[in-house]
Amino acid sequence: MKLDLNKVDNLEFDGIDFADYPDFVDAFLVTADYDGKEMTEEQIDYLNDEYSDWVYEEVYNSIF
Repeated sequence: MKLDLNKVDNLEFDGIDFADYPDFVDAFLVTADYDGKEMTEEQIDYLNDEYSDWVYEEVYNSIF
């Protein structure tokens, strides 16, 4: 599966624990849109697994 990260928006996260700042190792993406359509669970899992650095950056950006 290949995803264009520029087409991912409306991200929502869970597992954010401020006691774990700045690592947020338990945070993960739960929902997002891709090119205007809600992403499938498979796509969300793929982002969390294969693009974990990007997901972390987005978690951090959503907080600060």
